Amino acid sequence: MPPKKNIAVIGSGYWGKNLVRNFHGLGVLGMICERDETLLSTFRSSYPDVQTCLAASQVFANPDIEAVAVATPAETHYALVREALLFGKHVYVEKPFVLEQAHGQELISLAEQKGLVLMVGHMLQYHPVFVRLREMVAHGDLGKIDYIYSHRLNLGKIRREENILWSFAPHDISMILALAGEAPERILATGGNYLHQRIADVTTTHLDFPSGLKAHVFVSWLHPFKEQKLVVVGQKAMAVFDDTRAWPDKLLIYPHEIRWENGAPVPSRAEPVRCEAPEAEPLKEQCRHFVECVEQGCVPRTDGQEGLSVLRVLNAAQWSLEHGGRPAILEASSSLQPSQTASQDRSHRLVYQAHETAVIDPGADIGVGSKIWHFSHILSGTTIGNDCTIGQNAMVGPDVRIGNKCKIQNNVSVYKGVTLEDGVFCGPSMVFTNVFNPRALIRKMDQVRPTLVKTGATLGANCTIICGATIGRYALVAAGAVVTEDVPDFALVMGVPARQAGWVSRHGERLDLPVAGDGEAMCPATGEKYLLQGSVLVCNDDSNEI
Repeated sequence: MPPKKNIAVIGSGYWGKNLVRNFHGLGVLGMICERDETLLSTFRSSYPDVQTCLAASQVFANPDIEAVAVATPAETHYALVREALLFGKHVYVEKPFVLEQAHGQELISLAEQKGLVLMVGHMLQYHPVFVRLREMVAHGDLGKIDYIYSHRLNLGKIRREENILWSFAPHDISMILALAGEAPERILATGGNYLHQRIADVTTTHLDFPSGLKAHVFVSWLHPFKEQKLVVVGQKAMAVFDDTRAWPDKLLIYPHEIRWENGAPVPSRAEPVRCEAPEAEPLKEQCRHFVECVEQGCVPRTDGQEGLSVLRVLNAAQWSLEHGGRPAILEASSSLQPSQTASQDRSHRLVYQAHETAVIDPGADIGVGSKIWHFSHILSGTTIGNDCTIGQNAMVGPDVRIGNKCKIQNNVSVYKGVTLEDGVFCGPSMVFTNVFNPRALIRKMDQVRPTLVKTGATLGANCTIICGATIGRYALVAAGAVVTEDVPDFALVMGVPARQAGWVSRHGERLDLPVAGDGEAMCPATGEKYLLQGSVLVCNDDSNEI
């Protein structure tokens, strides 16, 4: 029986056209989706037996299409893959999987819920030469692996929608993780921006693994010649996978030995040995693997979890790159298994920095770029967003939710029942309560009252927030105030108990308005306009981000 033509390719330009060619060669291409009508007309001539369309919605609505391959710009991956999964389509998506880890986890969970195949296009995992190398490493033919390095260098193709790290390195990171069998715990990246002020043209990424294995990835599109080389240094032998060589020479094994003579290591060189692998186009092998997974219900070699593992490393490297080569710490598990569940996977999900005296309990979830300083304690069940700062001697949790870009200063405890939205500032030694009338002799944790601090609010030094209160957006609680009731958006409150004394802008500037009434004011720092109607203040430029 001939194969069903049930796969559609969405995005058929620079790289997508190769997917079109290979899926058509496998006899399974049923539809080509491309918004460039000129390009689409070319496909109609080349593949007259295949349906074409301009919009992805036409693919999703087609009941004959069982699976889609997405080869569009990376920033579109999340929306397209999510839509395809919601319509019940199996999905192959080109690298990088997505740009945000939370999006990747959401797509993995969605695919699992619907019983659909989700595969990421890390093509070199399907290169017959790399498959052979991976088998040799797994069988111990090279001995314990000490070091891996990868070079992916060329002159162009220079991109402007992504830097060299995101363009070239995903394949190499994928291969290194596959050979290592574990996640790195420390990542450092440096680079240079030469053609564009904000886009790196050259990067070097260093990875340290819990087992002692080290690796680095050097990528550049400003290089005088093409080089695609992966070197694996083992204690028994060394392997070189050079994809620019003729097929018989792509994988060479160097059975060098290190002998110890009189207490000193002496290298014993040996001639390289060719290692055979069946010749085949890697992309075609990858496409064939996707078809088999769809037909047989198998888990892909590079499934969503594998794509998420690569994404974690990319995000950590990008963070390090943006912070002048400062190392990023990635909580690592002992292995990288494609079948890990979301809950199992949380232990090595996010990148952050923590002082060696800080205590992070298992089950705490800390976002990319966040910093935990001296003697602070993050309890289990707590979620801290990206780019937060937790000062010295702070305590957060258990089961507390903190948004992105929050700053919690020294000697602050954020107890169960408290939620901080994005951009909240908690001044030094300010206090939250979570039980209204606590007693040491009587347990009252079942009487916890929730406290919500909304986006952009500032809680001054030594103030107290009595549980059950909601602090409005961009409100400002003065130092030493005791808040016993809800605080409106943009309100300035002070005193014991706290009473409203005026209004502030999103930038914390005092506005020339009465506490209640009607009026208009302008932020002296930004020129934003504010409108007061009764006891409600609205920013007329509220759609703009700070």
